[in-house]
Amino acid sequence: MTQVPHRDAQWVRAAYESFVGSAGSQEPDGIDPVVAASWRRSLRNGVDPDHPGAVTVATSADLEDYRRDHPLARAMPLVRDLVGGATGDDLVVAVSDDVGRLLWVEGRGPVRSAVDHVGFVEGAVWREETVGTNAPGTALATRRPVQVLGAEHFVRPVQRLSCTAAPVHDPAGRIIGILDLTGGSAAGSHVALALVRATVAMVERELAAHAAARTRGSGVGATDQPPDLRLLGAPTLRGRRLSLRHAEILHLLAEHRRGLGAEELAVLLHPGHLSLVAVRAEISRLRRVADAVLDGPLLAGSRPYRLARPLRSDVDVVRSRLRGGDVRGALAAYPEALLRRSVAPAVERLREELEAEVREAVHACRDVAAVEQWTARSEGADDHAAWTRLAQLAPPGGPQAARAWARLGVLDRRLS
Repeated sequence: MTQVPHRDAQWVRAAYESFVGSAGSQEPDGIDPVVAASWRRSLRNGVDPDHPGAVTVATSADLEDYRRDHPLARAMPLVRDLVGGATGDDLVVAVSDDVGRLLWVEGRGPVRSAVDHVGFVEGAVWREETVGTNAPGTALATRRPVQVLGAEHFVRPVQRLSCTAAPVHDPAGRIIGILDLTGGSAAGSHVALALVRATVAMVERELAAHAAARTRGSGVGATDQPPDLRLLGAPTLRGRRLSLRHAEILHLLAEHRRGLGAEELAVLLHPGHLSLVAVRAEISRLRRVADAVLDGPLLAGSRPYRLARPLRSDVDVVRSRLRGGDVRGALAAYPEALLRRSVAPAVERLREELEAEVREAVHACRDVAAVEQWTARSEGADDHAAWTRLAQLAPPGGPQAARAWARLGVLDRRLS
């Protein structure tokens, strides 16, 4: 069984004070592994728990010119439509670039005053290296959606706030920015996480549609080459079977292009305790396996470990098709859950995120065949929203509509 991280405010605060007070010698056991790894990075980077490091602030004129030309500028009306109405006086929405510079910070009331007070303002750079654990900075460092609740922040002046953030990718899969919601407890809720994920998905689809419109007719298209790394089924590297642990390591390194230290890998791979010696031994074995399969080294360095070359996986294929609006194609490339036998905390999170991305795309699409395909799978069998969508899209009186209404009746009786 995977250990469920403690997120109770009093418990987290006690763990934080113990960790900081011991200069990192007291392990933050039970804390969300993503947060614990970020605390360690913050400590190594010399972040002062009481005083955030000086942030670089761009001049108003420079910032205005920069963000006018930024790819996310065209998506801001969509962000405001989807998220702006939810902010009110309790939430602030922020969008950064790919280095953590805050381009837009929008909101009002007490929360806006609170974020202004800690320097969370347009033009400021919010990265882990200067301000420690925070959702936009940690989402940038880990390349994944992150929630940081209250005392999980590394710097005490920020601990009255909670935040949820997720990376935004361009059509080529590169991170171009971070979308963040910051505020009180509502900003750390499941609703906030769902809202951020859905907004990012919509923004990425709009960016993909714009890119497709620009290249339409040019004959330029994505290749359909087989992926190097298969993770949605029996894991393989260029057709050679991989052990589950080696597949986990490669996937984590592919997700963290800047690299991971042995300590970070240990935290991300094991729900309990994995020694650094064990991590290094697995990396050594993985190097030999990869070198035998590929024409040249796949892994580079050890401080941190990182990929020496891009590694395209079937997960990338699914995400690329989702960004292009091809939900049916994404489902075809998604035969089963990501490394379904893995109990590594980081992989479990990535598995849940991928399934959520696919599910949200199904709920939003207008392709009857794609929605029907999802409801025929185990993940969609009890998905009330998908069956509702199928009932809405299917021709009235047809077999698809009949199946959808019958299934909705069964699901509604279970809930009653």
